[in-house]
Order: sequence, then structure tokens, then C-alpha cells
Amino acid sequence: MADPRRAAVLGSPVAHSLSPVLHSAGYRALGLTQWSYAAHEVRESELAGWVGALDGSWRGLSLTMPLKEVASTVATTTTETARVTGAVNTLVRRGDGGWDAHNTDVRGIEAALAAVEHGGSTTVLGGGATARSAVIALGGLGVERIRLAVRGEPRPETLRVAVHAGIAVEVVPLASWGRGHRGGLVVSTLPPAASESAALAMGHHSRPGTLMDVVYADWPTPLARAAAAVGMEVVSGLDMLVYQAAEQFRLFTGEQAPVQAMYAAGRQALGR
Repeated sequence: MADPRRAAVLGSPVAHSLSPVLHSAGYRALGLTQWSYAAHEVRESELAGWVGALDGSWRGLSLTMPLKEVASTVATTTTETARVTGAVNTLVRRGDGGWDAHNTDVRGIEAALAAVEHGGSTTVLGGGATARSAVIALGGLGVERIRLAVRGEPRPETLRVAVHAGIAVEVVPLASWGRGHRGGLVVSTLPPAASESAALAMGHHSRPGTLMDVVYADWPTPLARAAAAVGMEVVSGLDMLVYQAAEQFRLFTGEQAPVQAMYAAGRQALGR
């Protein structure tokens, strides 16, 4: 029997994570019987000790909140994308026992929006770690201008990411982001708790375009329903999740991910 190879998603809370479903479906589809993937509750203060105690069977870690901004502290190397965004959602085991830090959220957003028209301009709701990944992804897709809708003052690191990507930023209040929005692409990086207020701020006027909401559970969100009601196309966060997981799968196993099998498993788990 082949030596076991382990991977997992870490975070707090983490029980809701769909990552074990997606990765395990990929292992089954490719017959990778030596691989296993689980979820572990790990807080920021526990990360270094938890990772440091892992044996050589561990090949990869996925990281969700609140670990994305501290994970680089346990890494041996950090990719340019992870460094610029200040967000690490993937740790890959090195041959010397260390860890390489990656950000596959950028790849997930790029792939989810690859076929979406944006006209060079996009509205991004939220200004945290996922928003920074979105800004880099949008720059890679050719976006030149972003309306950044945030509560209060924008985080300086988010503005620096936009400068790095060569994107001009207009900051608008999240509470009134719908004013002046005439259509086009909207990317919401807001947590589920903020979805209803963002939906109310959208207004009720018909407009063309596309909304991508990074939330994938309890779908559709209030914001997704509001966007559909005014005639927008809606992209679920499941698309982003599957594509970023597929990149993690490749980094962990060295195999191209069976994306359709992973997507089907995600849809089934969510009851869609």
C-alpha cells in the first residue's frame, strides 16, 4: 500500500468548509486512494504550533479565515501574488520539509470571470483580503478602473494592491454603492452578514451586467437575489471556490484537477 498523503483545510470556524468535499471528489475521480483531506479548527495563535507538528505525510494545507493574513509567517517562501495581496490561502510542502505560500483565490476569481464582459471598469464591494485578491485578478483580466465600496476609510494595503495592478480606484461608501452604478461587473467580497444591507444599497432600477458574489452557501444570497431582480447575470461563489481548489489540487498532488467532478460534488453538497 502506498504511503498516506494528507492535506486539510484550517480555519476558525471551519466546519462549514466545502473544501473536503471538493478535494476528496478529485481524489476519487483520479483514483488517488493514498490521499485524504480533512478540516481542522485552528486559530491564529495556534497555527505555527499546529503546522510545526506535522509529519512528512502532510503535503498541503488550505487556509480560510482568520488565517490568510498570518499564514506567511510559517512559510519558507511566498509567491509574488501572495506577497502582493498579503493573503495566503495555500501552503504546499517542500522537499526540504518547509512550506511554500500561495494565493489561489486570484486564480479562482480569474477563471470564474474569464468569460464575463467588464468594459474596463468594475465595482468591488468590500476591502479585505479577498478584495485584494479580486483586484489582482481583475487587473489580469484587463480591468483598468475600480469603484471600491467600503465602510469607512479604505485599507491602505488594498489601495497599494490596486497601484501595483495599474488600476485607478474611486472609493465610494458601501452604504450607498448603488448610486451612480449604471451596470457592468460587480464583485462582492462581503461576508454573508453584510449581504442584505448591500442588497438594499443596490436599489431597484434595472441595469445590465454581472454580479459575482464570493459567498457559496445559503444560496442565493440577498444580494444575489437583488441583482437577478434588476436583470443582472449572477455568478455564485461556488465557481471561484472550485477553480481555486482545483489549483490547490494541482499544487498538492502534481495532477491536473478533475474540475467537473469537483464542481458536481460541490453542487450536490449544497443541494443545487
